[in-house]
Amino acid sequence: MPRTTSPWNRTMGTPIGLCGLFTAVVMIAAGTAAVAHPAGQAKPATLSQPTFDPAAAEVVDAFHAALERGDTTAAAGFLSDALVVFEEGGAERSKAEYAGHHLPADAVFAKAVGSHITRRSGGVGGDLAWVASEGRTQGRYKERDIDRITTETVVLRWASGAWKIVHVHWSSRAAPPNP
Repeated sequence: MPRTTSPWNRTMGTPIGLCGLFTAVVMIAAGTAAVAHPAGQAKPATLSQPTFDPAAAEVVDAFHAALERGDTTAAAGFLSDALVVFEEGGAERSKAEYAGHHLPADAVFAKAVGSHITRRSGGVGGDLAWVASEGRTQGRYKERDIDRITTETVVLRWASGAWKIVHVHWSSRAAPPNP
């Protein structure tokens, strides 16, 4: 499933505020924490998520597809006004702030560099859903080779009959060299 990730790591927020959003994400994810890291080991978990909503993942994929096309208007349409984006220790605290700063650059990067998802999980509780994706971004951007292992957590809120992205957290690291 092709998809791009941002050169920045972003998180999107909701009117419940960062503290409330963080609490909600922790509560939703708490059931997977023990399985994901048994006995303190950092082993990936293979989980069956009976409450996973494929429609929430489709919104995340549509957001990335819009970025890949360079369509920032369409990409912004998937975002809540109360968006919070976290990346590399920074934060953008609204859809307007993100749209005015990193969204255009994210679209340029996404058009230039290909990405793919290697693993995805998620869940839903009430009017909140989360989609956690792992992947790899490879390509060339501004005359430099890009090869990154990526993670993305997206929190969505069901409002007015649709999922809207309220929080995104992007993280990446250099991919290990090929043997």
